[in-house]
Amino acid sequence: MLTLRGHHLLCLPGYRGMGYSAEYEANMTKIHQLLRREPETEVTLVSGPDSLCAKFPSDKTYHCEDNNIYERDANVLSNLNLEPGQKLPWSEIEPRIAKNVVGRDINSLCSTCSWRSYGVCEEGINEIRLGKGLRRIEID
Repeated sequence: MLTLRGHHLLCLPGYRGMGYSAEYEANMTKIHQLLRREPETEVTLVSGPDSLCAKFPSDKTYHCEDNNIYERDANVLSNLNLEPGQKLPWSEIEPRIAKNVVGRDINSLCSTCSWRSYGVCEEGINEIRLGKGLRRIEID
């Protein structure tokens, strides 16, 4: 079963093959490309650690249960008119992102995220709004 927390719904459009470790990157690439190739894949929304957090490296500070992450998740889900426990295909999540989020919203919705400075999430949201969907990620 694929589970995703709120803010990861906005991370996935901007994902470009970077991550916290090789194992984390491989997992995120696998999930990202599954959703790109098979958009009818069912996603269960959760209010805590999800399928991406499952591969967070043990040698890094585990932030997946920090209060500010839970707040970020709640804000993103609220913006998308979604809630924890819902099950829906990625093909229904992407249009919600396109309708309810613009690239510059990343600055407020994800203000405490260290990845925000790369600009890839904002770029990914703008691509979703243009109907481009998730990018193909080349695996080395």
